[in-house]
Amino acid sequence: MSVATADISPADYVRRAGELAPELAAAADEIERRRELPEAVVDALVERGLFRLLLPRSLGGAELLPADFVPVIEEIAKADAATAWCLNQASGCSMTAAYLDPEAACEIFGGPRGILAWGPGPGTARVVAGGYRVSAKWSFASGSHNASWLGCHVPILEADGAPRLHPDGSPVVRTMLFPKSSASMTDIWHVIGLKGTGSDQFSVEDLFVPERHSATRDDATRREPGLLYRFSSLQLYAAGFAGVAMGIARSTLDAFIQLARDKVPFRSGGALRDNHLIQSQVAQAEARLAAGRAHLLGALEDITAEIARIGHITLDQRMTARLASTFAIHQSLQVVDTAYHAAGSTAIFEANPFERRFRDIHTVSQQLQGRLEHFETVGQYLLGLDPGNLMWL
Repeated sequence: MSVATADISPADYVRRAGELAPELAAAADEIERRRELPEAVVDALVERGLFRLLLPRSLGGAELLPADFVPVIEEIAKADAATAWCLNQASGCSMTAAYLDPEAACEIFGGPRGILAWGPGPGTARVVAGGYRVSAKWSFASGSHNASWLGCHVPILEADGAPRLHPDGSPVVRTMLFPKSSASMTDIWHVIGLKGTGSDQFSVEDLFVPERHSATRDDATRREPGLLYRFSSLQLYAAGFAGVAMGIARSTLDAFIQLARDKVPFRSGGALRDNHLIQSQVAQAEARLAAGRAHLLGALEDITAEIARIGHITLDQRMTARLASTFAIHQSLQVVDTAYHAAGSTAIFEANPFERRFRDIHTVSQQLQGRLEHFETVGQYLLGLDPGNLMWL
C-alpha cells in the first residue's frame, strides 16, 4: 500500500485506519505489556501513510486539515488508544517541517520512517558557530520508542550566556531537532493508562545542533503556504487528543450496548437493556458524545473557513478551538464513566472491553489538553476579563 499523498481523500485515510482495527485489537495486550508499539504495528501505520497526515504535500504528506485529521485519530483510538495517542503526537511534531529549510525537512521527514517525538522540560541552547550547544532533560516523549528523531523547545542563550530576548523582553525559544541516537533515554513510563505510548524521558548534554536543524515556529518563518499551517501544532494536539478521547468513548459505549442486550445482573429480573435507568443513561451518553463531536468538528470547519478568508487564526478562534477540544474530552470521559459503572462487575475484568479503556480515558483527561482550567480561561475571555496566560492556546 502506498504512503500518504495529496491524491488520497480524507475519507480514504479514515478507511485505512479502520482497516487496521483487527490488527490493533489483536496487538492491544502486547502494546500494554511492552509499553510501546510493536514493530509490526508501526510498520502497518507507516505503510498506510498514517504518520504523514500533517506533513506538507511537498514532502509527500497528506497535509490534512484539522476536521479531516481528527476522525482518523478517532478511528484508530476505537481499536487502541495508545496507538492513536502516539500517532497524534507524532503528527503534531511533524508540522515543524513547515518551518525548516526544505533540505533539512527532507532529511528528517523525507523517508517513510521520519518520525519525530518530543516532550516538555527545562533546558537551554547556547549559540556557537554554525548552530547551538543544547543541554536539557525532557519527559512525556510519547512515541519516542518508535521515533527516529527527537526534539525540544528551549530558550536561547548568547555565546556569553546571556538570554536572547524579544523586543518585549520575553525569551527567544527555538525548536531543536536531533537524531534519537544522540539522546540518552530513561524508562519512567510506569502509569495506569496509555501504557503503550512509551512516553519516556530523554536528555542531551552539550549536544551540537546545526542551525538547519532548528526552527522558530511563527508566521514570519513559515515556509509552507498551506492552510493547515495557519494552525499551530498545539491546536492540532488539542483536537487530536480529543479525537483519542472520542474514539475511546465510542468503542466503550458500543461495547456496553452489546453487553446490555444479553447480561442479566445477579438477582435482577431481566437483562440490562430492560432497565429504565440504563435506557436513559445510554441515550444521554449517546447525546453527550454526539454533542462533543459535532461541536469540535463543526468548530474546526468554521475556523478553517474563516482562516482561509482572512489569512490567519485569531484569538477568538483559538479560544473556540480550545473550548471545543476540552469539552469533547470531558464529554467522552463522562460517557466512559457511565458505561463502566453501568456494566457492573463485568467492567473490572481485564478480559472485557472496559477496564483498559477506563484507565486510558482517565489518563487522557489528566494530560495538559484535558485540564479543567481551560474552561476557566475561555470563560474569562467570554466575560471580557483578561484570561492571563495564553501559551496553551
